[in-house]
Amino acid sequence: MLDQPAVLDQPAVLDQPAVPTEPSADGVGHAAAESGARGVAPAPAAPEPGTPPAAPEPGPPAAPDPGAPGAAPALKPEPGPSGSSGEPSGRFLARAAVVTAALTVAGSVLGLVRDQALAHFFGAGPETDAFLVAWTLPEIASTLLIEDGTALVLVPAFSVALALRATRAGEGPDPVRALVRSTLPKFVCVLGLVAALLVVGAPWLVGLLAPGLPERALAVDCTRYTATCALSFGLAGYCAAALRVHRRYLSPASIYIAYNLGIIAAMAVFGALGGWGVRAAALGVAAGGGLMVLVQVPFLVAELRRSRTVGTASRVPRHQKLFDAALLGPVLCFALARQSQVLVERFLGSELPAGAISHLNYAQKVAQVPMVLSLMLCTVTFPVVARALADGRAEDARRRVERDLALAGCIVLLGAATVVACAPQIVTLLFQRGAFTAADTAATASVMRVYALGLLGHTLVGALIRSYFSAPRKTWYPAAAMLGGLTVTAGFGALAAPHWGVLGIAAGNALGISATAVLMLTGLSGRTVAIRTRAVAGELGKLLLAAACGCLAARLAAGAFAAPLAALAAGSAALALVFAAVAHALRARDVTAALTSLSALARKRRDAR
Repeated sequence: MLDQPAVLDQPAVLDQPAVPTEPSADGVGHAAAESGARGVAPAPAAPEPGTPPAAPEPGPPAAPDPGAPGAAPALKPEPGPSGSSGEPSGRFLARAAVVTAALTVAGSVLGLVRDQALAHFFGAGPETDAFLVAWTLPEIASTLLIEDGTALVLVPAFSVALALRATRAGEGPDPVRALVRSTLPKFVCVLGLVAALLVVGAPWLVGLLAPGLPERALAVDCTRYTATCALSFGLAGYCAAALRVHRRYLSPASIYIAYNLGIIAAMAVFGALGGWGVRAAALGVAAGGGLMVLVQVPFLVAELRRSRTVGTASRVPRHQKLFDAALLGPVLCFALARQSQVLVERFLGSELPAGAISHLNYAQKVAQVPMVLSLMLCTVTFPVVARALADGRAEDARRRVERDLALAGCIVLLGAATVVACAPQIVTLLFQRGAFTAADTAATASVMRVYALGLLGHTLVGALIRSYFSAPRKTWYPAAAMLGGLTVTAGFGALAAPHWGVLGIAAGNALGISATAVLMLTGLSGRTVAIRTRAVAGELGKLLLAAACGCLAARLAAGAFAAPLAALAAGSAALALVFAAVAHALRARDVTAALTSLSALARKRRDAR
């Protein structure tokens, strides 16, 4: 039965194999037709009569005939739209990104529904503040164990294992299964111990995170439920990393749908009907974490059983080390430093009037939606960059990273401009009902606007960190850059909070992450991927100017309408038009290419009529 879900989790648009052997859906022909493109030499000419046979040229030994007696059965690559170098085709990546983005949007929408339910049932008071202190654990765990932490170590490791599988062609033990056997049991034991320690140490942890919190006992109870995410999120991140390297994006992209459904159901059943209060939301975190694992395990088991070859045989050394535990140090230090921004905010916010932490939380959740969407492409292409580096294709990796940075910057700047221009309307539509008052709307909208100033920095940091760790090489530079940004966040927030309250805390966040982004952008070219820093910065500068002009136009358009929905629609339309016009005038590459494609498509449809 475990083999069956693999069929459900591998739609044709996402099944990216190694070498096309049959005509595929996107028009890729037989492998033999492309042998010249892949560097396969033509058959040598017959020697003239009387000429002694030439000595064989040096090179790798010929692969054994699969039909010869005693020959090891070769792993047959499955048909599909692969590039000549084994890199996924642009069409495949686009479809994978669309599917991932669609499921991520669905998860984000459910996350907003979750936050709306939290605001509706419990408002923005001391009880919600207590839960949000406990919520710090899943926020940290998602960064460490799903997004930035172990994924940055596991994706390159699985990429090397798959490259070795393609090189060995069925000879000897399977490198992917060997990697799982050597890492997964240790992973489970360590994370289970961490979860148990967090449950026992919940009172000390709450005192450390929010010393001025009025509802401390409630926060301790909630923390003991949310501490289980140390194990469940770790397993979810392990499965997601392995599946994405196998070019399976459907089930990893659906984990936050399952997670938020678990929280919403728990709040509805145990909170509204069962009288558990805000503890029900903490119970939902525990249930949702388990669901994140369950939606992926059947598909990972099916992949391990199939031993499918992904990508072409590469130049990776046959005795390449699969997993280096020393990489965990710099990766986890970076992830902890990044997530510590939230700890700094909660610590400073606990000294402000009740509701401050809630306003910070609601504003951050909404403001970061554009960042999450912009990073979906990087999530899809991270295994591609890692595999390119494992195969020795550094130039392919550079082009992919530069394009990802430009596309991610374009998406997040559009979203940030929308948030700055239309923050009150967005908060009104999402949250202003039940216990969430008009005063809460005004406070949250102000914080959202300040948070939005740092969204480009957040996106660049999220995209660049994948490039730093695409190859299994230890570097402490990202952690040092993140610690520098955290110092700016903490220092500015501590100085500004007594005067500007939550706005000062949010401004510290924006300044700190922007400083980190600058350091990481300027430091990448001399390390893993040699990007053209000036070219990338110039492209982002054009997009930033276009977004600023679009934001001003959106603010003016939204101000002409009293109804929140009409104001948001008018502002968004004005932003899109002005952004596209300015970016095109500045010759921003990706915007110009998109407009050219749309114009060509429109002409084609017009001619067809």
